Amino acid sequence: MIRTAVPQDVPAIHRMVRELAEYEKALDEVHATEEQLREALFGERPAAFAHIAEGDDGEPVGFALWFLNFSTWRGVHGIYLEDLYVRPERRGGGHGKALLTELARICVERGYERLEWSVLDWNTPSIDFYRSLGARPQDEWTVYRLTDEALTALGSQDARAQEGTA
Repeated sequence: MIRTAVPQDVPAIHRMVRELAEYEKALDEVHATEEQLREALFGERPAAFAHIAEGDDGEPVGFALWFLNFSTWRGVHGIYLEDLYVRPERRGGGHGKALLTELARICVERGYERLEWSVLDWNTPSIDFYRSLGARPQDEWTVYRLTDEALTALGSQDARAQEGTA
């Protein structure tokens, strides 16, 4: 069963975020707290959304955390899937497909024209799964990211002083 996350799901989502990061060999990069997730998902101005995959016993076995993006070329919103995770012992039971199906349903229902996400290039089980659903890699694009010191350094500069340098 797939359902929209509720505030009581935050501890389970937080645990699964950490499990996902451990699987991706990046647990030391997780700084998010339960309170930060609660605010992002259920605060006054939610910036992200989540769906829960439940097992037969009603316990969360997976989640999808997503937010809206916007395509200037298409002129409409889309969904960017930040995290899709199903606990290892529950994989193969259709939970991942059900979560992606729900997000695709939301896209169709709301007139969004894209459902996008990133996957680590070494994660062949996930890549094979996504391809089986008809998803195709965007090989011509390279993801760039600013974090930590580089983000602070750039964000601390006076934008007016930088005019004409780009």
